[in-house]
Amino acid sequence: MADSNDYIVIKADEDGVNVIGLTRGTDTRFHHSEKLDKNEMMIAQFTEHTSAIKIRGKATLQTAHGEMKNGE
Repeated sequence: MADSNDYIVIKADEDGVNVIGLTRGTDTRFHHSEKLDKNEMMIAQFTEHTSAIKIRGKATLQTAHGEMKNGE
């Protein structure tokens, strides 16, 4: 089960940032997708169903491990 450190905050730094949730288990599959526009934020959580989150586009991420940017 996920604990409180399993949340991440995603802030879109451009229009059209894709956030895709991937499943756990023997077959990894896409199970959820969101599109964020510039300055929109999303809080995501790792759960018993979500083992990974894929982010496409320029975004700022905040996790228990610190802040980082992708797409640069």
